[in-house]
Amino acid sequence: MNLSTLKTNLRPHPSREVLFVLPDGDPIPPAFHVTEAGHVAKTFVDCGGTVRRVETCLLQAWVSEIDPDHRLTAGKLSHILDLSAPILPSDDLEVEVEYGPGAVARYEVGDMALVDQRLRFQLAPRRTDCLAREACGLVPAGAHRGCGDSEGKGG
Repeated sequence: MNLSTLKTNLRPHPSREVLFVLPDGDPIPPAFHVTEAGHVAKTFVDCGGTVRRVETCLLQAWVSEIDPDHRLTAGKLSHILDLSAPILPSDDLEVEVEYGPGAVARYEVGDMALVDQRLRFQLAPRRTDCLAREACGLVPAGAHRGCGDSEGKGG
């Protein structure tokens, strides 16, 4: 989901709680809040020698042990995104959520649904991929690359 779509989903529901659901179906605990909203730019060389650049909007979720009754609303998240506007160069940036009760992981933000009066955003795992399949001999020369077409998902 890109930043524009996220904002469009949040704005009509300012008083509703936001819930992020991990790929395994468990939600990030409801006392979470977004501690950072940032612009992340990654420039890298793939294994075929092509220089690539990927930019995202990264939201860091943290669960408060101080205030177990804390709940993030769509209005509050919209406000955080508005405060972040000067550093986010485009509403076309894909949005990712960084979270980890142990090791920190990053997730892509997927579909939104209104469930039990909450805005429920499904998170999907990020996956690595070879972005230079032809150069690596993983597909015959000139063949369609299929899922390797998505730039920046590997690296």
